[in-house]
Amino acid sequence: MAKAVPGTPVAYPLTAIISDLHGNIPALETALADAKDRGVERYVCLGDVIGYGADPCGALDRVMDLCAPAHEGGLCLQGNHEYALCYSAEDFNPKARAAIDWTHAAISSAPDRASEYWDFLGELEPSATDEAAMFAHGSPRDPVREYLLPRDARDEKKMQANFEAMRRPVCFVGHSHVPAVYYKDGTLFRPNGIDGPYALGDLDSNPCIVNVGSVGQPRDGDARLSYVLFDGANITFIRLEYDWQAAAKAIRSVPELPEFLADRLEAGR
Repeated sequence: MAKAVPGTPVAYPLTAIISDLHGNIPALETALADAKDRGVERYVCLGDVIGYGADPCGALDRVMDLCAPAHEGGLCLQGNHEYALCYSAEDFNPKARAAIDWTHAAISSAPDRASEYWDFLGELEPSATDEAAMFAHGSPRDPVREYLLPRDARDEKKMQANFEAMRRPVCFVGHSHVPAVYYKDGTLFRPNGIDGPYALGDLDSNPCIVNVGSVGQPRDGDARLSYVLFDGANITFIRLEYDWQAAAKAIRSVPELPEFLADRLEAGR
């Protein structure tokens, strides 16, 4: 990917695209504070606000202040954990199912805001578009459940089907928790730490799918939280240290949450 040209004017609000927060408040607060310092004007959350982590209500509070189900101002989408919470978790493994069952109980018993939480969760859509981009949790063709991983860049059939499903020349996704950029011509870009800004290039001839990584549970072997800045033409990958020990301790304080969910925060896997 080519570095962006400094000073190139773009008529689009500087947007922080976050995903897979998973009730991890230390990570989320670190990401939001950093985004504010960078002059972010708008927030897009690609889903999985809840699940796995120990503070689903705190994560919902922060996202509800910044993002709405519709895309005036901010935007929040339905991830597979929101779908599981509201409809069915039949396809979840036992650890994820245990977490979603506890999360359901925690939200339902929240003082004062339980009905607001459920209203917000019930209104979330699986995908959305604005003037520049498409947004989905999983993939363009299956916005809630399909994973896109770096190995899929070699799967021409899978990638072609996803590019055909795109409603804009760039689509931002999460779900796999692994930051990467997939181009239609087969090019795969893997960022290294804070990387960019990068010009996305001629998207009309070579569209791309950008995985923004995970704020609350990174899985690429790097324990730092991940999110992306987008200004309508250029992207910057952000990786930040956060207090994962506090997040792990919070998980361990909840007997219903599997220990594994705390352990993986240190490893970033």
